[in-house]
Amino acid sequence: MKEKSDILIYTGEDGKAEVEVIYSDENVWLNAETISKLFEVERPAITKHINNIYKQQELIESSTCSILEHVGQTGQKYKVKYYNLDMIISIGFRVNSKKAIIS
Repeated sequence: MKEKSDILIYTGEDGKAEVEVIYSDENVWLNAETISKLFEVERPAITKHINNIYKQQELIESSTCSILEHVGQTGQKYKVKYYNLDMIISIGFRVNSKKAIIS
């Protein structure tokens, strides 16, 4: 992912799901926490699906995951994994959520 990215805010039609989306390299990127908010499920369910997608070689980690470094309030640096649209769509097919279904 490029160092310079745009940040977009997505709000669902019901006004409940508000997620911050990073747009870079002509792709959207979300971390596991944000994906869980998007589909309104718990984060462990998202990480389980991500791990299974990689384990079953449905997607390749090096092309669907980017690690960004964030600085916390205390000044400590944290590395966070972000996933591209291919991964988000793959999770959407697996996750048990009404938000993952187009009506």
